Amino acid sequence: MLRTGMSLLLVLAAATVSAEERIIEEMVVTAKPDRRTIELDQTVGIAPDSATLLRKAVGANVVSNGPITGMAQYRGMSRFRVSSRIDGGVISPGGPNWMDPPLSYAPAAHLDTLEVYRGIAPVSAGQETIGGVINARTWTGEFAESGTVLSGRARVGSQSVNNASLVSSAVVLASPAQRLKVSGLTEQADDGAFPGGKVQPSEYQRQRYDAGYSLRRGSHTVSVNYGRSDTGDAGTPALAMDIRNIDAGLYRLDYEFAGERFSLTARAYGSDIDHGMTNYHLRPAPASPAAYRRNITDVRNRGFALELRTGHWTAGIDGHDEIHNSDIDNPNNPGFFVRSFDNAGRRIVGAYVEHQFTHDNDWTLELGVRLNQVRSDADPVDATPANMGMPPAVALRDTFNDADRSQRDRNVDWVVKAYRPAGDRTVWYAGLARKSRSPAYQERYLWLPLQATAGLADGRTYTGNPDLKPEVGHEIEVGFDWNGKRSAVAPRVYYRQIDNYIQGIPSTDPAAISFVAMMNSPGAPPPLEFHNVDAVFYGVDVDWRYRLSRHWALHGVINVVRGERDDRDDDLYRLAPANAVVELTYHRRAWEFALETLAYAAQNKVSAANGEQPTAGYALWNIKGQWSITDQVKLGFGIDNLADREYVDHLAGTNRVPNNPDIASGQRLPGFGRNAFARLDVNW
Repeated sequence: MLRTGMSLLLVLAAATVSAEERIIEEMVVTAKPDRRTIELDQTVGIAPDSATLLRKAVGANVVSNGPITGMAQYRGMSRFRVSSRIDGGVISPGGPNWMDPPLSYAPAAHLDTLEVYRGIAPVSAGQETIGGVINARTWTGEFAESGTVLSGRARVGSQSVNNASLVSSAVVLASPAQRLKVSGLTEQADDGAFPGGKVQPSEYQRQRYDAGYSLRRGSHTVSVNYGRSDTGDAGTPALAMDIRNIDAGLYRLDYEFAGERFSLTARAYGSDIDHGMTNYHLRPAPASPAAYRRNITDVRNRGFALELRTGHWTAGIDGHDEIHNSDIDNPNNPGFFVRSFDNAGRRIVGAYVEHQFTHDNDWTLELGVRLNQVRSDADPVDATPANMGMPPAVALRDTFNDADRSQRDRNVDWVVKAYRPAGDRTVWYAGLARKSRSPAYQERYLWLPLQATAGLADGRTYTGNPDLKPEVGHEIEVGFDWNGKRSAVAPRVYYRQIDNYIQGIPSTDPAAISFVAMMNSPGAPPPLEFHNVDAVFYGVDVDWRYRLSRHWALHGVINVVRGERDDRDDDLYRLAPANAVVELTYHRRAWEFALETLAYAAQNKVSAANGEQPTAGYALWNIKGQWSITDQVKLGFGIDNLADREYVDHLAGTNRVPNNPDIASGQRLPGFGRNAFARLDVNW
């Protein structure tokens, strides 16, 4: 696979494009060698899920279990392993199956930029960054240079494939010393269509409101922000339940000092999330009233960060604390309950230092080291099957409650990066790193065989393992950035060895095996248990550009990744197949147009342990345009999946909705069909 990726690289190295060329769609700007930034004011679509933008970022993709449940994937890693931060804060999802992944709290309509660290992220970028780092930044406006200035943004949009609509606005009143911002958003959609019918349920509805105030005095700036996110009915067809509500309050306090000799930033943040889901209110209800299930969860997040920069040195400390609860019941039977997580807590405190220096005005080196301490614990649990004396349930409960659930890990990360210019147009790069991640609360404290697995969506039941060891990854990557007068190319080749990779393997616990056999239908797969194994990831990714003329340009990305078990002959689960994006753009005066193709190879390297099925390759054609009516008003429009092709995205999972007339249970979820959309933006 690496040979294939390198061949693609050599073919496209001759067709690359200038980084400063303006393009219509998600613009990937090479502002820094280690980052790619998606500028949201260059988009024209109305997709609610910020994670979908990652399909066009080099090295990245999106794992989706529903229309607003996108999870970032970077170089084959996803979920806990990719650190996603919103305005510098961390949000642990409210649901144990990640119906509200971190980026769902950054709606695309409110974003200013989506920043993806290219390859190895510095230790200052986050606490556990074994799989990469993504920073979402919302639009906040600017302080006025003089007087009092009112500025803002408004957006309305609609699309045809699911009858979606979007209305959002943000207003900032600012002086040189003060800034007040208020914003709001409402978006909704019906079930989405594909050439063979509808994906049911894939509807959604969400409202978001934010307010913030900033005060600047000399070199000091203090900001306080509060947001309210309310998600109503939303389908997640790749999971066993659908969203009934996600009610979240998010708050943040920031302080910045910008001095002549040093700068200091401090942040305290938190969120309180209540989440409800069912297997009966959106999808067809179970035939038996005894099979109705409702899950009520909540999480409390608290965190802080303090960072000092002086000269070429950076040092900081940070922390994050999360506490989860999850209760499953049956609205038809008040006596039924499953306390799946009770005060399942995870606390991490870290410290780091980084240094950058240049040797003989030639080599630039970046060095960093981080120490994280992670503590986790959970309270005793219980469930109706155990109270009724079912032997397997009694054994599982008592074993868990009698175990030592308190765990503490000390993890060390380090990063070394080197850049060396070769002439005026080329910069060579090499990076080496050790990164680590401690187990999540689901992986340690899932005591009863359930599917609460942070969005794995493989249809298997799992139990946790309190004795799991932290994952430790060693990674090397090499590449270069070449910028010509009309073209540019930036390839990276990488290899990552993960020791103690956390993966589900067949359970040997007689109680878990018996419980699944008794509670599930005949032929249901046996349970898995989270264990430490060994794994490797390797691949190549490239972003490139080529300016054809004053008005025409080409640009694109190529991504090839492989993930394998290193302790047995098996592939890793739910990895994006080799893919490429190519876009031809035209810009003249107030008009811009783009013709785009997204091509995905077949994915035959699938996980036997997870019962994963292969998928066929496909290519989609999209067209889009933008008319700048005035400097402040822009109209965007386009058609996705122009040929109305029926296809399946390997990362979209399989249908878990029974009695769906258009998609059989266990069948791959199809992508949406032809979709016409339009969006009007007003900025002042």
